[in-house]
Amino acid sequence: MPATSSRIQVLPDLVINKIAAGEVVERPAAVVKELVENAIDAGARRIEVESVGGGARRIAVTDDGAGMTRDEALLALERHATSKIRDVADLDDIHTLGFRGEALAAIASVSRFTLTTRRAEDDGGTRVRLAGGKILSVEACGAPPGTAMEVQGLFFNVPARRKFLRAESTETAHIRRITESFALAYPGVGFRLRLDGREVMRFPPGATREERIRELFDPAWVEALRPVEGEEGPVKVEGFITLPTVQRADRNDIYTFVNGRPAQAALLHYAIAAAGEGMWPRQRHPAGVLHVTCPGTQVDVNVHPTKREVRFRDPTRVRDLVIRSLRRALEGEVPAPAVAASPGPPSTQPPPPPLPAYQEMLTPRRPDPTHGASAPEPSADASGPGLPDVGVPWQVLRVLGQIEGGYAVLETEDGLVLLDPQAAHERVLYERFLERGDARPPVQRLLTPHTVDLDAVEAARVRAHLDLLQEMGIGVSAFGGDSFLIDALPAPLSGASPEALLHEVALELEQTGAAKGAPHRIRAAVARAAATASSDRSRRLGEAELQAVLEALVRARMPYTCPHGRPTVIQISRRELDRKFGRG
Repeated sequence: MPATSSRIQVLPDLVINKIAAGEVVERPAAVVKELVENAIDAGARRIEVESVGGGARRIAVTDDGAGMTRDEALLALERHATSKIRDVADLDDIHTLGFRGEALAAIASVSRFTLTTRRAEDDGGTRVRLAGGKILSVEACGAPPGTAMEVQGLFFNVPARRKFLRAESTETAHIRRITESFALAYPGVGFRLRLDGREVMRFPPGATREERIRELFDPAWVEALRPVEGEEGPVKVEGFITLPTVQRADRNDIYTFVNGRPAQAALLHYAIAAAGEGMWPRQRHPAGVLHVTCPGTQVDVNVHPTKREVRFRDPTRVRDLVIRSLRRALEGEVPAPAVAASPGPPSTQPPPPPLPAYQEMLTPRRPDPTHGASAPEPSADASGPGLPDVGVPWQVLRVLGQIEGGYAVLETEDGLVLLDPQAAHERVLYERFLERGDARPPVQRLLTPHTVDLDAVEAARVRAHLDLLQEMGIGVSAFGGDSFLIDALPAPLSGASPEALLHEVALELEQTGAAKGAPHRIRAAVARAAATASSDRSRRLGEAELQAVLEALVRARMPYTCPHGRPTVIQISRRELDRKFGRG
């Protein structure tokens, strides 16, 4: 051990503040976060944020909140000076955004910091200037009611930290993101954001959550949102989530808030993923805004130095409530559309008979081929586990024809819809396979049993779930080594290739991690595999088969995606068509 480390000493305040700054001030956006939190806690109705050079050169946050006296301003710059808590018991029931009282001291220790403040009842204000944590001046000044904090030269005296800042554009993007988060969390507060002298955000105070979302985001994003509501005991979930028609490559468009605090929690992301399983492809995510409210005693907001992560006292209750609420949000009561075939000259040849899997989809009630007709109501027992019932947003669908690749072109009252019949077929089969829950489906015996050889890893996965596969109507048994014998399939999937089915099952069990998952996840994985193996993407559908798929899809509980989350339909609105052709 070096000699300089052999003696224990109390660190000077300046070093302590710089250490604290390293924990609290990760980047310029963290400064914005701390200063905006203080403004909101001070009761501000309007907050202005300015940034220059990605925040490294200058950050300014101005508010019209309560303001401070001269003594309070000086005390606020001391470490662990706060108006938010009084004793240790208060840490178990936090109701404010800031509470530790170290942010201002930490920020001031690594910047040139100016604090200007005034209470509405005072004749004048106070300005305090610091550099590297040392007070340079304290003076009376004229100032509007509220507080203005300016940070210049962030990390000017800690060059090692400054070197780790990202490009200005990256740091600016983080500042914009954190400001947007607070604007969403507090729609009643007006926000203005200026980046390098350019105003990029101006929202008046007094907005609702819906109004603030419409102010912030693209109309297509907003139109796909569905309201989220749920409550269990003291825990409440509110917000909005997009239908699978909106997909993102990352979680950046998922905004989560806990008791008004922009915060992350692993269980919230898990709940969102679990609720959307089978609706979005793997590695794709929805967009949305989610607010979780619970008593302060039920959440720990002090588990991370920057307070960006939280931990719940009863995570299972919160997780399950969020999953249920999100699934209900994706349930809709939109009437099923009328489905009509394309009008044209009558054919002199009878249509080819549909394959068995498509024949099973046809209903006794067929719409007139030249007029829209009401589609049959969904059956009362069509509520399979974990399958939300959202309907489709069209009242009329008219088949215009098919193009290369088998895609169908449909006309709606508001534009066009492109349909992938095979993806739609997979969705319908998947839901029908799960509708029965634990009930064994009708079984179709194969004329000739099939022997399927798997590799050792695939065989182990299948072998571990033989009982479940048999319960789901797949007549599979071990046949020695890594071989299996299949002598029966569920009736709705009688067109599936046994070899393809077993390989798909093994793949799904691997990707889902279902060997350790709950039974419903294993069942869903097998259903996805069965639906994929039963749909022949290489074959172009006949008119009757296309009509059958379409009729079945409008009854589906999640008609927008196949079981793996790929889209079944792509909608092009009349407004978008007009814009592309220069009409709007």
